[in-house]
Amino acid sequence: MPAGPDLTTSPFAGELFRVLAAEGRLRLDAGQADAVIAGLERTLAEVQARLRLLRGRQQAPPGVRAELSDDTVDAVFADQLAPGRLESAAVELPKYIEALRQARRRPQ
Repeated sequence: MPAGPDLTTSPFAGELFRVLAAEGRLRLDAGQADAVIAGLERTLAEVQARLRLLRGRQQAPPGVRAELSDDTVDAVFADQLAPGRLESAAVELPKYIEALRQARRRPQ
């Protein structure tokens, strides 16, 4: 049996969800799956927006001071509290979405 994803180093389990869905052990009713997928897609859009703000700040020339929007402050604060987690979430959330689409049961 192949080794599963290492869950000790990451708070994310996207690979595990994909395996469970592929094996048929993760199954959801269509309505449940659609609601969760929609929520994850909104979360992914927010993560991507925060990453764009962070990258924009990092690419600004030294000494350039721009007005800080509330969104920028939120993004910087989130990145300071959990460095690298936004990048990880941007990689892992699509795995969850893919797994849930695969696990979605069609109405009978």
